[in-house]
Parts: sequence; structure tokens; C-alpha cells
Amino acid sequence: MEVAANCSLRVKRPLLDPRFEGYKLSLEPLPCYQLELDAAVAEVKLRDDQYTLEHMHAFGMYNYLHCDSWYQDSVYYIDTLGRIMNLTVMLDTALGKPREVFRLPTDLTACDNRLCASIHFSSSTWVTLSDGTGRLYVIGTGERGNSASEKWEIMFNEELGDPFIIIHSISLLNAEEHSIATLLLRIEKEELDMKGSGFYVSLEWVTISKKNKDSKKYEIIKRDILRGKSVPHYAAIEPDGNGLMIVSYKSFTFVQAGQDLEENMDEDMSEKIKEPLYYWQQTEDDLTVTVRLPQDSTKEDIQIQFLPDHISIVLKDHQFLEGKLYSSIDHESSTWIIKESNSLEISLIKKNEGLTWPELVIGDKQGELIRDSAQCAAVAERLMHLTSEELNPNPDKEKPPCNAQELEECDIFFEESSSLCRFDGNTLKTTHVVNLGSNQYLFSVIVDPKEMPCFCLRHDVDALLWQPHSSKQDDMWEHIATFNALGYVQASKRDKKFFACAPNYSYAALCECLRRVFIYRQPAPMSTVLYNRKEGRQVGQVAKQQVASLETNDPILGFQATNERLFVLTTKNLFLIKVNTEN
Repeated sequence: MEVAANCSLRVKRPLLDPRFEGYKLSLEPLPCYQLELDAAVAEVKLRDDQYTLEHMHAFGMYNYLHCDSWYQDSVYYIDTLGRIMNLTVMLDTALGKPREVFRLPTDLTACDNRLCASIHFSSSTWVTLSDGTGRLYVIGTGERGNSASEKWEIMFNEELGDPFIIIHSISLLNAEEHSIATLLLRIEKEELDMKGSGFYVSLEWVTISKKNKDSKKYEIIKRDILRGKSVPHYAAIEPDGNGLMIVSYKSFTFVQAGQDLEENMDEDMSEKIKEPLYYWQQTEDDLTVTVRLPQDSTKEDIQIQFLPDHISIVLKDHQFLEGKLYSSIDHESSTWIIKESNSLEISLIKKNEGLTWPELVIGDKQGELIRDSAQCAAVAERLMHLTSEELNPNPDKEKPPCNAQELEECDIFFEESSSLCRFDGNTLKTTHVVNLGSNQYLFSVIVDPKEMPCFCLRHDVDALLWQPHSSKQDDMWEHIATFNALGYVQASKRDKKFFACAPNYSYAALCECLRRVFIYRQPAPMSTVLYNRKEGRQVGQVAKQQVASLETNDPILGFQATNERLFVLTTKNLFLIKVNTEN
């Protein structure tokens, strides 16, 4: 069995600025243009049964504004009439109305359990589209933006099961064969889950292909499913279609399609379910094991064999627990009894009194040790010399402890560590893993539409932008840009909803749920002379922060950044903020 290579992200030191002094608030006005929409955005609010954090991440925080990275300053949204509306900006002072480019054939309101409609631009002439009811459309668009050649035609249209949203797609052309690969995300009810939210996340990798020139029909040639317990921060198919990269808080694994699906689901669930099979406690003299029995169990259903260093428990003709004990017991004095609460209690007498057992059965991880308060107090007393009641009892001593300064609230990460995984499309195995530790995921951006989307991670106080290169096995992720101190700055924005940056890295921006948009520019030369009084030196560059406040009380539903403009979508309006006057 191949083991995934553990990799790390290599930071380019020349792209870091250790002398960065922070952002200076600029009061320069930002030109802002407002367009009223003919029909409201087709927002789908969360239902009562979509109550988990994963539902909120995937659907509650969905970005309803879509940027066509193949064409500059072109954005799309879907309205309540089922129309895909496009706005392409050439001149801010001569904005036209959003134009209809396509209308969904189905009535969106007819499906009770529908999700938001989603769209992804696979190439300059292909689009994948979901109406939110479980139907996938592949559309040939011609050259978008060119009125002579643009024509949206459905080339593939099929029901694929439960509702989903599209999170990525690519167009592949190999010899005579054209295919579209797309990633679909679902959150599904977990029937077997005894612990946790009761839901799991499913990522389906679907490949749709036209075999040859003569055939006009596109059909599904491959369907693979990954399962995990958290919505991925980032998931994208490699440009050659040979692999997949995922950044997520909890890991994903492939499950086989067809007849092996149920078997794999059972296997996967056995790993995922953390409910212990039994609980055990110990004193200096004995051990007590407690097992929850099936309903209506009698003593005839239970067979227990005690040996000096071995135990065997059989419940209703099924082997429940068997193995070598950590140490010897007095097997003749050991007993068991059925309690009124339908549980089995087993008492084991230790041969070696005073010996603390770290585990009951050697190598068995299915049980959970419960410590009583006296044991915890004894352990704490033994460790007392390593701790202190004060945060930093003596900061002036020669070797101050690592907690010399208290962490600020915005530096505390509530999530455990995320990981970046690369999966091989043929073997469906993980080939590369990067443990991201405290490198918090911030956002993704398409810098070059022919490449995979970039992702931005927090490194210390900075935000670093990484470009995946699937063709470079040794250096798969390249550090291409840095937003100084942005990792620290964004952490203090508790109401942030969307985060983005310009494809040319000239600025980063984030918006809150209502009204406010914050823009952080890269350091730029000053037109006037500025001195740093503390250091007595001239400041050559300043990084500006700007704040825009939108004239609306509607919540922000979509947010996209291009090199020149920010597009902000609310229920009834589309706002354009002119950030840069030239590319």
C-alpha cells in the first residue's frame, strides 16, 4: 500500500516584509455605482432541517455572485425568474442593465428541498450549471461577450440524485475526445451516525464526455464519491483532470461506486463512530468494566471467561471482547453482574496491587478509561512542579516561559488543524498531504483561469497566496504573493462574510454581512515626503486601508474582486466600487 508523502509549503522569504508598519486609513473617496435589479436574486434560505455548522458554511454563506475569470470584469447571478443575468463592465460611467443570457427550463420554486442554483465557468466556451434540485446542465456558450458567437445551448442535462451545488469544473480536450469534469457538493443525512451532527459531506467527481466528433451526445463516463465530516474550504480538479486537491478541517476518503458503496460506507463509519464499546475504571486493587447490553438481554446470553492474563466476553453468540490483559488478575475472585440499567458490570481483581493500567486489553482501543476525581487530583499533584497558577510568575528571570505575552483574542484558533490533500484520479488514493497546523484558510482566487484556483492562508500575521502546480511533483504549491499583516487584521473583523483579492494581488478586500466593505492595498510609493519620527528615516511606501459603506439595508449576498473593481450583490442591487483606475 502506497503511503501519502508528507509535504510542507515553502515560503519565499523575498516576498515577506518584516518591516511592514501597518495599514494607514485613507479617506480618499471611492467611486461607487449602483444598479437596481429587475428581479431579486434567487436566494434560498436555510430550512429548519439544515441546522448544522456545515449547512451554514456550504449554503448559508454561499456567494451568489459569480465571476467569469475568462473575461475581464464580467459577473453573473441567477434571479428568482430562473434567469442567468450577466453584467460586463467596459466603462463605469456608462453601465448598462444586466442582460439575460440563459433561462433555466425548470420552475425553481416547485422543489421543496432545493438548494441555491450554482454556476461554474469551465472554460471560455463551456459552463456547468445546477438548478439546485439535483439536475446538472453542461452548456456550450460560444465565445462569451461576443454577440456574434455567444449562444448558450444545453449539451447535457441529467438528474443526478439529491440536490447539490457545483464547486469546481474544468474542460478537457484530449485528441478527439472532449470532456467536462465537475465537483458536486452535498450534505447528506447519516443514518448510522451515533455521535456528532448526524450529517456527512459528500463530494462527487463527475466526468461527462463526448467520445468522438461524429457523436453529438455527451454522457457520464465516470462518477467517484468522496466522503468527509466537514465542508471543504477549497476543492479543485487539476487542469489535466488527473487529480484533485482539497483543503479541509476533517479528512476526505473515496468510497467506491456501485456494489462496493455500502461495504465501504460501513467500513468508513466504523472508523468515524467514536462511541466506546465499553467503559472501565480502576483503583489500586481492582478494575470495573461496564458494558451496555442490547435490549432484553439475559444471563444466558452472556459468556465470560477469566484467565490469569486473558479475558473473553461473548454476547448473544457474538465475540464482544477478547485479548490479553495488560497485567495479571486473580481470575478466581473476578465476577460479573447484570445491573438494573441494562448494563453488564465486570469486576477484575489486580494481582499486582498499586499498578496503574494504561489500557485494559493490550492493543484494544474500543474502550474508554474513566478517571475518578481522586485519581485526577493525584496526577495533578505529580505534575504540579511543571505548572503555575500565575500566567507569568517571573517575567524578568533569565529564561522567561513561552507564555510571556498573553495571546490576543483574535489570535486564538477554535478549529483544530486543517490539512491540504492531493488525490490521484486513477488510484483514488491520497498522494500528498500538508498539515496546515495553525495556517488558517482565508479565501481562494483565480489568478490564471488555465491554472487551478489559488488559496490564501494565514502565516503568523501575514496572509500568503499559494498557486498549486499539479505538474511539479516536488514543488506542488508556489508562494506567489503576500498581503502583509492581513492575517492579523482580518481576524479582528468578527462580522466578515466574504473575502477576496484582485487577481494581480494589488489589493485584498472583505465585506461584512451588511453595508461595509474594507479594502487593503499593497504598499505604494508616496507622492509626498513622509518621515518615521521614531526611527528618523524617510518612509518610501505606505499601504492604504479604505472603507466603503453601501447605501442599502439589504444583506450582502455576493462579493467578487477584479483588478479594477469590486462587485457587491445584495437582494435587489448590484454595486460597483472602482478600486483601481488602471490595470
